[in-house]
Amino acid sequence: MITIELSNPPDNLCDYTYNFCWNSDFNPDSVIPHQQGTEYTYREIVDHLKKTGTVQIIGDVGKRLAQGMGTSISHLGGSGKTENAGNIIIDGDVGAEAGMGMVSGNLYIMGDIGKPMGNIVEVESDREGYRKFVSITELVCEELQEKLLLNKLEGNNLLLNDGILRNTLAARCNCEASITVEGDAGNGSGLLMERGMLLIKGDSGMNTAAHLNGGTVYVEGKCEAFAGAYMKNGILLADDAGSHVGADMKGGTIYSKKKANIDPPAKKGKIGHEDIRTIRKLTDAGRFEVLRYNKYEAGEEGKYITIKMRDGSLVRRPVD
Repeated sequence: MITIELSNPPDNLCDYTYNFCWNSDFNPDSVIPHQQGTEYTYREIVDHLKKTGTVQIIGDVGKRLAQGMGTSISHLGGSGKTENAGNIIIDGDVGAEAGMGMVSGNLYIMGDIGKPMGNIVEVESDREGYRKFVSITELVCEELQEKLLLNKLEGNNLLLNDGILRNTLAARCNCEASITVEGDAGNGSGLLMERGMLLIKGDSGMNTAAHLNGGTVYVEGKCEAFAGAYMKNGILLADDAGSHVGADMKGGTIYSKKKANIDPPAKKGKIGHEDIRTIRKLTDAGRFEVLRYNKYEAGEEGKYITIKMRDGSLVRRPVD
């Protein structure tokens, strides 16, 4: 077991993505700050968890604890698949967004945990004095023998009705599970899903169904920007898909009752008989109401240029 005592709460501990290091200056081999008497690096504690070891942290920790835990990250040379992970024990409080994209392993927390959470849910603890959290994806796909303190689980059908906002909900789900949220969901809902159904009975944050590679995400309310970005397969259906919809999508289908503001290469498609059947199956909409939906799909690539605007933003426009 690795034990670290901290004097101040650092962010991104036990982060398998190393804070998205392929898009930043973050060094995984740098020493974690604020340690008392030890000099562990970010990489050392992640490697220990990959070997299903236990990491105990004495003191408070900051944001994004255990991000991507249990994933062999493809951007870092991994397979992109799920792998076993160990345990993280926190003798203190935990900041927001703990467990974003987490697909295996256990979190034991003595103190409070910030909101929004990641892809985790609280279960009955087997360690006295600590609260226990597990990955929602692992809970429904591996049928973990865990007892939920709130919410409801029947087989691999999960109902989340605790009112907690979660980011990256159902991340990397690769089984025919059904996850229903009674209320709003946070950013990255349905991230990298391959199979299953995610129903959000409210609004959803940015990057809903980003990198979707199968399965279905249904948002009864509105999505924030970049819904369906980088989609490869699957279905996103929303009352209002929002803005910058379908940016860099490669495949899949997006349905939105309200006309969406799309980004290349997404294009508006024609609603056909199969689309009508799909929408009616998901929404119970009548035959005339179905025709109010807009369909978006991937268009041809390679016919767009990127223009830098005066405010520094980037806009992609079709080539004449």
